[in-house]
Amino acid sequence: MSFQTYLDRLPLIAILRGVTPEEVVPIGEALVEAGFAIIEVPLNSPQPVDSIRRLASRFGRDVLIGAGTVTAPAQVADVAMAGGRIVVMPHADATVIRAAKTTGLFCTPGIATPTEGFAALAAGADALKLFPAELLTPPVLKAMRSVFPKEARFLPVGGITPQNMGGFRAAGAAGFGLGSALYKPGMEAAEVGRNARAFAEAWRAQG
Repeated sequence: MSFQTYLDRLPLIAILRGVTPEEVVPIGEALVEAGFAIIEVPLNSPQPVDSIRRLASRFGRDVLIGAGTVTAPAQVADVAMAGGRIVVMPHADATVIRAAKTTGLFCTPGIATPTEGFAALAAGADALKLFPAELLTPPVLKAMRSVFPKEARFLPVGGITPQNMGGFRAAGAAGFGLGSALYKPGMEAAEVGRNARAFAEAWRAQG
């Protein structure tokens, strides 16, 4: 399936920073029940490759599972071997993007400027993570959107809540990455599920 296929189901990426392997599957199930189709485990979480492996084993190709905070080409291979199929980055290092694409993974690098964004697309990025969204406000996204190719996908990440998605969406966001407003370490699966439903409902209400 294409990256757009998963975005079409629900263009919200669940970022499970700090999740442990023992709790990741129930949390993943709560997210999927709420409609989520993309889940990332940042590599600065406890035993992240194990968590990715467990999620990939549980959901197969029905859900796009992968890693966030990927900063080096060598990490791409670890993600792929665990069954991950998407790499999300905090930066726009072309060597990491090319490593992901050569390995057959989707890649969403972090960008903060038009220069970074165009370079990331040239390296093969599937979407652009607008990061940090607390700094890169809807007017900034609107300005970028006016000069990028129509098919370029921008996914703001950082401080996103159900209440502030509307401004970014009106400015041209194709979806969002969701961090601490969705999941914080120690949260029970039921609470994550409630947060996930609130985000999904907010997205659909603004459509």
